[in-house]
Amino acid sequence: MAPSGTNARTVAWELLLPAVAAPQRGRGRALQSALRDAVRSGRLTAGTRLPSSRELAADLRVSRGLVTEAYEQLTAEGYLRSGRGAGTWVGGATRAAALPARDLAPRAPVASADFRPGTPDLSLFPRTAWAAAHKAVLARLPHHVLGYPDPRGLPELRTALAALLARRRGVAADPERLIVCSGVAQAMTLLGFVLHGRGLRTVGLEDPGSPEHAALFASAGLGAVPLPLDESGLDPSQLGRSGVRAVVTTPAHQFPTGIAYSAERRAELLDWARSVAGFVVEDDYDGDFRYDRAPVGALQGLDPERVVYTGSVSKSLAPGLRLGWLVAPRELLDELVERKRTMDLGNPALDQAVLADFVQGGGYDRQLRRCQRAYRERRDTLVAALAEHFPGTEVSGIAAGLHIIARLPARYGPEDAFVRRAAGAGVALRTLAECGAAGRGWSAAADGSVRLVMGYAQLTPAEIVRGVRTLAGAAGRGTGGAAR
Repeated sequence: MAPSGTNARTVAWELLLPAVAAPQRGRGRALQSALRDAVRSGRLTAGTRLPSSRELAADLRVSRGLVTEAYEQLTAEGYLRSGRGAGTWVGGATRAAALPARDLAPRAPVASADFRPGTPDLSLFPRTAWAAAHKAVLARLPHHVLGYPDPRGLPELRTALAALLARRRGVAADPERLIVCSGVAQAMTLLGFVLHGRGLRTVGLEDPGSPEHAALFASAGLGAVPLPLDESGLDPSQLGRSGVRAVVTTPAHQFPTGIAYSAERRAELLDWARSVAGFVVEDDYDGDFRYDRAPVGALQGLDPERVVYTGSVSKSLAPGLRLGWLVAPRELLDELVERKRTMDLGNPALDQAVLADFVQGGGYDRQLRRCQRAYRERRDTLVAALAEHFPGTEVSGIAAGLHIIARLPARYGPEDAFVRRAAGAGVALRTLAECGAAGRGWSAAADGSVRLVMGYAQLTPAEIVRGVRTLAGAAGRGTGGAAR
């Protein structure tokens, strides 16, 4: 039921009075905006008769012409309707405003300890150094750089990244073949569209492997073929029988098993790619973080024409920056660049310029050293805490990255019951089986042992110790005694 004229007059007065406090030159626009918002929000509903311009002007102590102009403008826009001698009414074309925008960013459920992998410590983001780089870049950035960029990325960033990747990861990185992307996710999707355009309909994925890869390639129309791993990497016999001509790998530190591909397996993988005129897609997601020795160089350096190399700053700086890269074989370059151009016309120029300054000024190397020290300490803390509270636990994989594989003895199983008890105690976990572990020996063992993929980067050493202690308490309740 529409408000009466008297009620509408009261509502209008309450909503519009603040607008007339605006400076005189902007008072008309403020009045129109306030009246428009009142209709959009539903405070003045469809069918409501508004006070006459003379009455409202008197109430608000403004000129009648100001109110008349506001009524006429909103009538022209469709918010109000009027007729000669019939007054002014709220029109029926509007609908109440939508609810406030929701935040659909992935958020971890509240937990006393979250050991799920994949998240770096965002508190390590170098705010002061990044702000200084941002200020310096803004002061000197030529105006033309703020136009549409080269779809591959700013030349100075591509040059800086090529030198960085060659020095730290052994990548054969020609700046002309490096494409700046919105993280590895966009690099994979971009590549998927190009491969689909070349007639491919499937792509091989490591099993177990990153759960996100299948969805990214599916968005480009490519089906996923799971390929089993052994202790050295992808099984070459299974790869040869699969019929795929492109395969995604994490050879420096496989996710989630934590193995590094052996030299023999790396050579076999490249031999396969050459034999089928195919491509190996190298996701070097955490290749900079090795704690027991220098990191193994990128596979791409052995054959730049058969390996598509991808990486990002998501683990070293922050995933919210959405900055990554793809180093393309010459055969795919033009198609990838054209697809990138039509996809988004390039990444934000200012963000690229800041990252270039950060890399060239040595800030990125300092950040990597800082993260490496922190993450090495946290890995050591987690391994020691598991040894103390879960005797007999086996930690597999190389000392690298942001996660470990922990195999707890069978007395703590079965696995699903263990995870339920952990959740009940407020400890979030991910099992190896959740990563699609159909490959031989990687899923939960038949003896009932518990196979966990445990992330540690996002937790302080004290939080790691406290979390493992809580987990042990929950496990002890399930086994009928102390978990020691």
